[in-house]
Amino acid sequence: MLETDRLDKTRIAHVSGPTATIQNTPPLVTSNKAREVRGLPLRLNADGSTATFDALRPQRLAAPARVYVEQFSAHPLESDAADLYGAPDGYIGSDGVFRADRQSDADKAVYEVQLRPEDGLYPLPYMAVQADGRPWEEECATPGAPSANARQGFFPDGSRSFEEIDRLSIGPDGLGNLISSLATVDFFRAGAPGGYTKGMPAARRTDEGVGGISPEIRGRDFFPYKPIHLASQGPRPLLATITNALHDVASSGHYDGIIWTQGSPMVEETAYWFNLLIDTTLPICGNAAQRPQGQISNDGPKNIVDSVQYIASRIWADDAGRNKCATVVIQEQQIFAAREVAKVDARPGGYAALGGHGGILGQVTHLGALILTYLPAYKHTYLSDVNINRLPTTTQAVVRRPDGTLDLTEVTIKDAEGKLAADAIPVVSIAKDGAYSTLEFGDDPSLEADLKASIEHKLGMGRLTGFVVEGLSPYGHGASSARHTLMLQATLSGIPVCKVGRGAPEGFADPHPLQIAASNLTATKARLLLMACLMKFGSFPPAVDPLCPTEQEMTAIRAKVAQYQAVFHTH
Repeated sequence: MLETDRLDKTRIAHVSGPTATIQNTPPLVTSNKAREVRGLPLRLNADGSTATFDALRPQRLAAPARVYVEQFSAHPLESDAADLYGAPDGYIGSDGVFRADRQSDADKAVYEVQLRPEDGLYPLPYMAVQADGRPWEEECATPGAPSANARQGFFPDGSRSFEEIDRLSIGPDGLGNLISSLATVDFFRAGAPGGYTKGMPAARRTDEGVGGISPEIRGRDFFPYKPIHLASQGPRPLLATITNALHDVASSGHYDGIIWTQGSPMVEETAYWFNLLIDTTLPICGNAAQRPQGQISNDGPKNIVDSVQYIASRIWADDAGRNKCATVVIQEQQIFAAREVAKVDARPGGYAALGGHGGILGQVTHLGALILTYLPAYKHTYLSDVNINRLPTTTQAVVRRPDGTLDLTEVTIKDAEGKLAADAIPVVSIAKDGAYSTLEFGDDPSLEADLKASIEHKLGMGRLTGFVVEGLSPYGHGASSARHTLMLQATLSGIPVCKVGRGAPEGFADPHPLQIAASNLTATKARLLLMACLMKFGSFPPAVDPLCPTEQEMTAIRAKVAQYQAVFHTH
């Protein structure tokens, strides 16, 4: 917990998600101070000269230390206003001794500062070396080293990044404590970017010392993207873990709002998923960063502080205290609706509102004022028709039996405690259809082997499955009639198919009797909504012969399409 001494501050839960650059740091490189002490070759600049400065990394003092700070060294024009300043604490002579009175004109005026461990982190040279005495040059002991010989740059949860922000970041008024002045924060993990590979230390355990904490495994318990050869992305079942974790926090009654951090390309998807699935009246803020914590011009601290201020401001609350702004992603002083936000470039400012009809709810001004300019019209969180509390315990998924017939089989969506089952998360593929994609003249569906194989794979899984077809913009029509024919066969086989316009359409996809039109959603956002609808409504009823359906079968499928379409029109 980020501690404060007031009880009336905003209570925030921070949940740490996968591949979060906002909780990553540049490699800890052995400083020249350490190299010099140990007789190691000094680190050089690109031109062969000795590096002028060591990179300073936030670290903790083990014991109190007294230091002397040269007067007027905080700014080059401090001395220009010397007549406005009080006397220094004393003087350092050429012999290095501190005295209360000046002994000669060469003495330096100084302030005497007592640094204490309880002050918090201080930027200091990094003094560590490897076990064999070699300096650290990157995360790994040697380039491309296996996991056992690699350090982690990602934090295991948000507590360290929040502490560094609170301790070292400076607001426009010249003050710090940008988080703790407003809020208390508790920290949670859900597929976090860093993990305890030797087991969680007792100091971080929450089980009151009962039993042991197993070592965490990369790719199962935590998901970093660096070192690049050890990168791990979260699989489909992790989405259930994340959803359950966030819903538990939101339902606990302990918090006024939630901050979720994740990798910058993925936060837009997960934030929209929370917008659909989490049944809460609390605000949920997604944050990401394009540059790691501590790197030059890192953008993450400002994004996090803006989210803290947003939650504390209650600008999101309606007259009944419920969230009227839906889930948001706050990046570079802009408040984006989760439904519309998308990363468009890997740089600060690289987020945009897609869809052509709004999407930026407001801004944080350069003085820190929060301004709302737009409210979402679509259903969200506690209003969502597909939130976790409105999902059924079981539903039906289409499956091809060993004899070749199509049937519906029961699948579990939630367990007895109301948590999403890992296998409940549907398997939905995005099929992009562009011009000149038909293999031969004649538009023969039998030649589209990749799409046919994907359909058959889905029918054999016995799970909830679907397709999103990205066609012409904005209509969603495919350019290939052969592939369109196969997608109609998929629908008649029980697999819902949703169509969207290419890229980031501003117009709306056209309706179709047998396909779901995903309005102005991007393919990635439409995929998430289709996944939620599959858990709510289940697969389509398959025709006995998808190539020759009866009118009764067509009527049943059209009714199912209408169920899905109603949600796509309103979410």
